[in-house]
Amino acid sequence: MKSLSPEFAAHLASGTTTLCWCWRIARRDGTVLGFTDHDNSIAFGGITYEAASGFTASDITDGLGLSVDNLEVAGALSSATLTDADLAAGRYDDARIAIYRVNWADPEQRVLMRSGSIGEVRRTGSAFTAELRGLAHYLQQPTGRLLQKTCDADLGDARCTVDLTSPAFRGAGTILALKSARRFTVSGLDGFATRFFSRGLLTFTSGVSSGLKIEVKAHTKFAASVEIELWAEAEGPPASGDAFFITAGCDKRFDTCKARFANTINFRGFPSIPGNKFLTQIGGAS
Repeated sequence: MKSLSPEFAAHLASGTTTLCWCWRIARRDGTVLGFTDHDNSIAFGGITYEAASGFTASDITDGLGLSVDNLEVAGALSSATLTDADLAAGRYDDARIAIYRVNWADPEQRVLMRSGSIGEVRRTGSAFTAELRGLAHYLQQPTGRLLQKTCDADLGDARCTVDLTSPAFRGAGTILALKSARRFTVSGLDGFATRFFSRGLLTFTSGVSSGLKIEVKAHTKFAASVEIELWAEAEGPPASGDAFFITAGCDKRFDTCKARFANTINFRGFPSIPGNKFLTQIGGAS
């Protein structure tokens, strides 16, 4: 049950209301944005909620028990703070969202209607549709450790302990030529073997994508060149001469942990666990 201030309750009971919807979005990188379906911007709680004409929202679907509440918001990429590049780069993935019902004539009269996170975002040209999921969807995600042969730690985290700032596991380079927005030849990485940076992380340090981090799909060393392919397209796209640094990748196997990082003491997998073949084999007569 919602708790309303006496002033807001009186406004709702008056029969003549001045109400609008406001959305507060907190991205994982710390950026906080506000949007409203009102025709003028509204400010409260230290945030300005930008008027975003063309925003429409579906009805909120409620369910009993632990089922996930959801709705969809559709709109156009017309805001200077809501860009196609940010959506493509995944900066809104799993962003926390709060939905308010607000008296735009007196924004201090408001109530928090829903909170949750952004799920799937679909884009069509300059328009987008974002799925807003209730907090109950986190209860449907698996937690805890999974018993498997491969390691479940992230390379360089507190459980892994590999120092990715070491020159042995880190390289710096420059883009020489583009083959696509996510595939290019580079200089500066000649001293590293093929696939050393596969599954690693590339961070742009100059150009339009400066500061953007993207996972590396493939690192290939040829006789006269080195090629990097990313999992996702970079913003811009990047251009010849853009600089970056790149950290080593790990395929989570015990042999790689031992040979590349000499870190088997911190390996977080179970390389000796029996596989499906062992579990399904038929015992022979003694």
